Amino acid sequence: MDEHSDNLKDSLGGFAVFVQVAEARSFVVAGRQLGVSASAVGKSVARLEEKLGVRLFHRSTRSITLTAEGALFLERCRRILAEIEAAELELSHATAAPRGRLRVSLPLVSSLMLPVLAGFMREYPEVQLDLDFTDRMVDVIEEGFDAVVRTGEPADSRLAARTLGSFRQLLVASPAYLREHGEPRHPQDLLRHRCLQYRFPNSGKLEIWPWRPGVPAQELQLPATMICNNIETRLCFALQGLGIASLPEFAMREPLADGRLRTVLDEYVAGSGTFRVLWPASRQPAPKLRAFIDFLSAHVFPVAPPPAPATPRRRAGGRARARLRPGAGSPPRD
Repeated sequence: MDEHSDNLKDSLGGFAVFVQVAEARSFVVAGRQLGVSASAVGKSVARLEEKLGVRLFHRSTRSITLTAEGALFLERCRRILAEIEAAELELSHATAAPRGRLRVSLPLVSSLMLPVLAGFMREYPEVQLDLDFTDRMVDVIEEGFDAVVRTGEPADSRLAARTLGSFRQLLVASPAYLREHGEPRHPQDLLRHRCLQYRFPNSGKLEIWPWRPGVPAQELQLPATMICNNIETRLCFALQGLGIASLPEFAMREPLADGRLRTVLDEYVAGSGTFRVLWPASRQPAPKLRAFIDFLSAHVFPVAPPPAPATPRRRAGGRARARLRPGAGSPPRD
């Protein structure tokens, strides 16, 4: 066992010396970089060549160059040494506490993100958040962000991504607005309604409302009673009875639940979106970034816990039977 360990250690040391010589193209320079003599470097390379049974370098009095076998072996050695370095880095990260400045770009969805970010700050007080809220396209690497949160499909191959969750887009209005203006029964009816619109900051175009495929409403020029570039304004105005808005479900769970908002044209609407967190691809994210990604994954769209089991009721005769709600025990339906 000890002899095997010594041989492995010698092999890895020989690989490192070989790579240094191949990159420096000189025993003398490689020895200087490694802090040993040129003679020791030459002997290490000779032992490696003897063990492998091939020549790794063409040697002359003026220079050394790789043989074909040496060039092939160099690629493998670099890969092996890089994997060892990555493993060491991963282990050191695993034991390091998340700390330091974390620069993050987030969309203008404060109702969704702010409670989660507050929870992260409580959980990781040694991490300083530097937050930039915007819906514009950002260059994550060029602008120096550690991570960004966005909807849509990732298009930059330099970035790694993790899905946080999906949401539905709905058309909503207040009961007071619907009493005053009537409820639309068909998308064409919206031409006679007050519509609260969203404008994309990058293109300046108005958002197309989320119609089902095949619904002849894609080209409708809906009234633009109000135009803005955030969720909160449209939600506020819809609650105030000022019009119909297209909004993500996560932004209005409470108003929908307590009846302050009602959905309209449900049979014609089928919009959805997906949030992702993206960061510069690397072998191993820093502890602060890994903690942030994991925290968002667990809390932005938390998975609902399974329903508690029904409480058994004692019937005459002493037998316990589970009292089930209608549909309990069946797989959940979409």
